[in-house]
Amino acid sequence: MTDAKFIALENFQTYPDEEMAQRAEAFSAEIRRRRTVRDYSDRPIPNEVIEHCLLAAGSAPSGANLQPWRFVVVRDPEIKKKIRIEAEEEEKAFYKDRAPQEWLDALAHLGTDWQKPFLETAPCLIAIFAQKYGLTPEGNRVKNYYVQESVGIATGMLITALHHAGLATLTHTPSPMGFLNEVLERPSNEKPFLLLVVGYPAEDAKVPDIQKFPLEKIATFI
Repeated sequence: MTDAKFIALENFQTYPDEEMAQRAEAFSAEIRRRRTVRDYSDRPIPNEVIEHCLLAAGSAPSGANLQPWRFVVVRDPEIKKKIRIEAEEEEKAFYKDRAPQEWLDALAHLGTDWQKPFLETAPCLIAIFAQKYGLTPEGNRVKNYYVQESVGIATGMLITALHHAGLATLTHTPSPMGFLNEVLERPSNEKPFLLLVVGYPAEDAKVPDIQKFPLEKIATFI
């Protein structure tokens, strides 16, 4: 602990109980409007919106504050096309050969299949990589801790920030995702974690008729 340095906690805001409850209720209502969207407009997104949302994601807690996430923002149509081709190849194999029937049955009510046109239509893809280990300027490895947990938290914060900004998202996880390293020219110490589709819903966008669990089904108070 001899190397630990501390500074005063600043800018932390507290609220009276009534206002705190109002803020919590308002945020709950706001975030519960979020839906996974598969039908996108090609309307472009201002750069500063994506940048601020990434900064929000980058404020997430991480093991030893090593921040083992890397975000690759893809707008180039040709690269998006390459990603779609590779993803659909993996998805076709998944749906036709690799997926157990139980998993296909669980997906049936969502109406998904191997075709992923949103990977080209949406104006922005954000490929999220988990950095298995860091590298010093000399090329030495630095172990990262709680990588999956840290990147998962940052991804959740990114999805929330994008929703708050007025954008729709889709979490896409073709399996395997190793092709993203090649297409996006990422180093071997980075493992694809998730491909986030970002944009505005198409005017005729539809979403599955599903509901989220009520509080009593997701929480226990002791």
